[in-house]
Amino acid sequence: MCGIAGYKTTKNIDSDVLKKMVRSLYHRGPDSEGYYYTNTYCAGMRRLSINGLLTGDQPLYNENKSIVLFYNGEIYNYQELKTLLEKQNYTFKTGSDGEVICHLYDEYKEKLFEHLDGMFAIALWVEKEQKLILARDIPGEKPLYYIKLAENEIVYSSEIKSLVYFPKWKKNFDIKAMWDFPTFLWVPEPSTIYKSVKALPRGNLLIADAKGIHIRPYTNKFYKTYSHDDHALSDDEAVEETRRIVTESVESRLLSDVPIGCFLSGGIDSSIVTTIASQYQSTLDTFTIGFENLTDPYHGHADESQYAEQFAHMLGTNHHTIRVTAKDFRENLDKFCYHGDQPFSVSSGLGILSIAKAARENNIKVLLSGDCADECFGGYSWYYYLNKKFHDHHNTVSNNSDIISFQNFGLSEVDRLSVLSKYAAQQKAWAWHYYAADEEKKKLFNPDFFYENISSLNYFYKFKDEAQWEPEDYIRQDRQFYLPNEMLRKLDRMTMAFSVEGRVPFAAPSVLAHADRLAFSQMVQNSSLKWVLRKAFSSVLPKFIYKRPKHGFNVPIDHWLKNEWKDLFEDTFSSDSALMNQGIIHKKSFQIAKQMLYDPKRLNGHTLFSFIMLNMWLENYYGNYC
Repeated sequence: MCGIAGYKTTKNIDSDVLKKMVRSLYHRGPDSEGYYYTNTYCAGMRRLSINGLLTGDQPLYNENKSIVLFYNGEIYNYQELKTLLEKQNYTFKTGSDGEVICHLYDEYKEKLFEHLDGMFAIALWVEKEQKLILARDIPGEKPLYYIKLAENEIVYSSEIKSLVYFPKWKKNFDIKAMWDFPTFLWVPEPSTIYKSVKALPRGNLLIADAKGIHIRPYTNKFYKTYSHDDHALSDDEAVEETRRIVTESVESRLLSDVPIGCFLSGGIDSSIVTTIASQYQSTLDTFTIGFENLTDPYHGHADESQYAEQFAHMLGTNHHTIRVTAKDFRENLDKFCYHGDQPFSVSSGLGILSIAKAARENNIKVLLSGDCADECFGGYSWYYYLNKKFHDHHNTVSNNSDIISFQNFGLSEVDRLSVLSKYAAQQKAWAWHYYAADEEKKKLFNPDFFYENISSLNYFYKFKDEAQWEPEDYIRQDRQFYLPNEMLRKLDRMTMAFSVEGRVPFAAPSVLAHADRLAFSQMVQNSSLKWVLRKAFSSVLPKFIYKRPKHGFNVPIDHWLKNEWKDLFEDTFSSDSALMNQGIIHKKSFQIAKQMLYDPKRLNGHTLFSFIMLNMWLENYYGNYC
């Protein structure tokens, strides 16, 4: 694991610029530093040593050093690949899992990525061809950003904060990205907050050579094997396959030469991961967050640490409960903002940040997470209402003057569902899951700044043009959009803030492909969410775990903004905030935001927290960068 940065050009390169870029990624790899220089290609990395502790420093090479690799991630099937390559007379010089990539290129060229089961951001330099290949894993666990400077000139890095040290690009905002931010709490990829910076799409290659710069998807057998199987699974087959594939995914992600830990919330997802991990690990540390047991209509009770403690005791893990308060999370906001890298306001990331800190203090460099099971197996509460009883399609947007979403808890469930049933599919996809509506942002943002006619609903049209979505389509949309942009980004950025590697077994390509084959009735059956996952692991989990309803890792953000964090809210919408000074919001925004915060019909805390984090990012980081 490391942070990588580099650039390809036809001109001489300033080595001091590269060093600044690489050293800004110190948190992603505090254990060592490595560089590679030629007149046309320069790259470097910071390493977090997980495997091949003594011999895994980068760059890595093929046998004649014509292939140069910088690499961020883990290749979980590298032992199998190494054995295969050794039979073809390839010689290995390190204990690093990444070395297989260099030899795989000699054997398979750009088709090498078909063979990798892992999470990765890869920069592969082919010296003879003067070709740079950038690659990103299928799920999108590891980040990789780039700026196209010319037809065959490019700069790239694991994080945007590294790119800002490169002097040759204009740091102009992407207005559409900023508009989208309060709706999703993150900027959807491949866009970033900067117009010229793009994320390499997950599951894609970027090739920069004399012909120019081109991006294309690659195939992967760990995804392809299941996604191309049209055989409809019976319920029994779905249960058996779920048990097998999930178990194999967790087992493979235990690859490590350093101690491993697990997030353990007390819910079914992290409990499954921890149970499987404990069967293969002689010692296992587990971590959970405990904080004020507040309630709200959406999340219910905030603290579920007692269930995690009870289950950890049953498994015999070395358990750590991290007790935090609103004050603790407040003190972490600056670090949260910095490591979000661009505006990011998923408040549950504050809990991950606290756990990563505790893990590092206990010498744990690797944490397995139960994230992404909800998107794969149907775990979110609104999925129940996608069944035919409530799933009434209409082709026109509702004329209701109020903005109604699933978070309108001042309305009865029947009233909410009645309004949502009249929405077009794309508007319904927003209403089930997300936050600020376009109409709300028009009231808060300054129209002189957001002069274009833009909408955040366009992402749902990109997913599927037809108005008639089936229930499975809403879950697949979460799997393809929400899962990489929120769940995987949150885990990577907040764990790497403390130099801890987060791993997500439920995001494995094989799990994602298997999930795509499941019928809606196998995910949501009667009143049971994640039916197939619960059934698959009911024999190894106690009833108080597998029969618990979906809870989630929840932060009582609405309560805090009205109380302990009230000053943050007021400062953000004040006349001297960065948002106001840069003309992003207007003078009447404070009163509108206050009405939203105290709206008895709808929870708007996450929307308003996004403005707080955008303001903090502008004041603390954008100013320093520019």
